[in-house]
Amino acid sequence: MYKIIFSDIDGTLLSGLRTLSQATITEVKLLNEKIPFILVSSRMPKQMYHLQKDLGIMGLPLIAYNGGLVLNGEKVLHSAAISLQILEELVTLNEQEFSSQIHISFYYNDEWYVPQYDQWAEREERNTLVTPIVRSNREVLTQWQQAGHGAHKLMLMGEEPLIDQMFQLLNEKYAHTMQIYRAKETYIEVSDISISKLTGVKVVLDEIYHLPLSEAIAFGDNYNDLEMLKGVGCGVAVDNAHEEVKAVAKHITLHHTKDGVAAFLKQLTINKNN
Repeated sequence: MYKIIFSDIDGTLLSGLRTLSQATITEVKLLNEKIPFILVSSRMPKQMYHLQKDLGIMGLPLIAYNGGLVLNGEKVLHSAAISLQILEELVTLNEQEFSSQIHISFYYNDEWYVPQYDQWAEREERNTLVTPIVRSNREVLTQWQQAGHGAHKLMLMGEEPLIDQMFQLLNEKYAHTMQIYRAKETYIEVSDISISKLTGVKVVLDEIYHLPLSEAIAFGDNYNDLEMLKGVGCGVAVDNAHEEVKAVAKHITLHHTKDGVAAFLKQLTINKNN
């Protein structure tokens, strides 16, 4: 019997309009008194709270930044940041090789800094319902040097040819020190090498619920969900997932635009009621 559920957000839990469908809200609420439903995302916490509220799961743990920050309410269970040295190197690389044409967003806890409010910042704000702070990468570096911490995540955004080049350079220089994830053709997400969504899941299971991985269900669609779906007892891929993700999943549910998570949860509800 499965006792806890973890779900990716974008491309998995959300509809094609990047919102929660009524079907998804209904199914989570039917289950959440018996089975905790935990959000797992590359997003910052602030970009997840409104979803928790709509699902009726406020106060439950959440896994942000692909496992880089794990929270239980206001308590930090785990935090892993990219070092200031690497941040400095990446900003310099963007300046020297790309004339700063690549947009680099800096994230730490609930702070999101953008170098300018451009099309990339506007798109992310529209998708996540959070407004960034405009501050140059160099200013943020100075501020964080004084504060003594690095970044939970970097988001590099730009036209596809530039992102192709940057992705290659990052893998050549930092494949052994950072997680470098191509979220889409125009996006690269960077985080500390030590973390993944699965490490975040393990923290929640070990420290809060004291459950084994074998008793967990997880939903996902993208490459950063691979380890999580493979590691839990029941990995479920939505039909729009990459083939490599489907290959490690125990089950495949409907496309995220057809409420795939809700469809699977409904079957769980039926089984629990029988």
